[in-house]
Amino acid sequence: MLEVSGLGWAVTIGVIVGLLALDLTLAAVRPHRVGFKEAVAWSVFYILVAIVFGVVFTMIAGGEFGTEYFAGYIVEKSLSVDNLFVFVIIMTTFAVPEKHQHKVLTFGIILALIMRAIFIVVGATLLSLFSFMFLIFGLLLVFTAVQLFRHRDEDPDPDNAVVRVSRRVLPVTEDFVEGKLVTKVDGKRMVTPLLIVLIAIGSADLLFALDSIPAVFGVTAEPYIVLTANAFALLGLRALYFLVKGLLDRLVYLSAGLALILAFIGVKLILHWAHEDISTSVPEISTPISLGVIVVVLAVVTVASLAKTRKDPEAKAHAGSLRARTKRDADAPKG
Repeated sequence: MLEVSGLGWAVTIGVIVGLLALDLTLAAVRPHRVGFKEAVAWSVFYILVAIVFGVVFTMIAGGEFGTEYFAGYIVEKSLSVDNLFVFVIIMTTFAVPEKHQHKVLTFGIILALIMRAIFIVVGATLLSLFSFMFLIFGLLLVFTAVQLFRHRDEDPDPDNAVVRVSRRVLPVTEDFVEGKLVTKVDGKRMVTPLLIVLIAIGSADLLFALDSIPAVFGVTAEPYIVLTANAFALLGLRALYFLVKGLLDRLVYLSAGLALILAFIGVKLILHWAHEDISTSVPEISTPISLGVIVVVLAVVTVASLAKTRKDPEAKAHAGSLRARTKRDADAPKG
């Protein structure tokens, strides 16, 4: 079992909060369109931060825990790319000006981190108290994988029930009012569409947390590794969005690949439960094998996607959905 001192937790959380504060400050002080060079620089920076942390962590905690961290980081990074699809859909649906997208993404990442931290605490507590939760998490991931694969050629509806209720209840301005969340119009306090966008992203983050937390618990049972893998994957999401949003349409097989990864981790969790609660003769899947499978699947998916779009330029990727779009969803007003 991994033992992390109070100082270790404090330093780690301090680094994560510091990086978030830097991101938020840049978004608030200098709202602007993030160019390619800036996006590359920040993406490389966050990836290097994650790698450096992993190397130092491996040297301190040992190779086994280090492998679990990198496996968890890759899982969360791959799932976060699917987040990007949804972010692009939301930004497009609500016509968010480019200069305000930086702020929206930063707040969205903060919301995601808060929700995932809550899920990590709850998940770790449940797993420590009830071993059958490995079976529950495994079945949840398999079900999610099946649904994602079935609806891999669809996109989720950003105008969900939470957003529709918010629009009915809250007075919303017509424009973004220089990126403010709340403003006054003729003495009346109103919210801007930017707050509605954040509500849409927050509800999407909640759904992603329901999948990603069981997935990363499939490669490690250590809450510290789960937290850091999630945090470093999400911290780079803002820069990655601006870097690859023009390339996302080409990853036509990504949803199918993520469905395969989720199913694989789900089976791994089920086997672990069976090994612990039924018979030690039931085989388990080791973390190095899990890491290898995840990397191979992502590599094959990327290469196959690029080959497909090169042959068929009209092919377009989709984020995938956990349910079929109903007629009401398709006909719902957007923007």
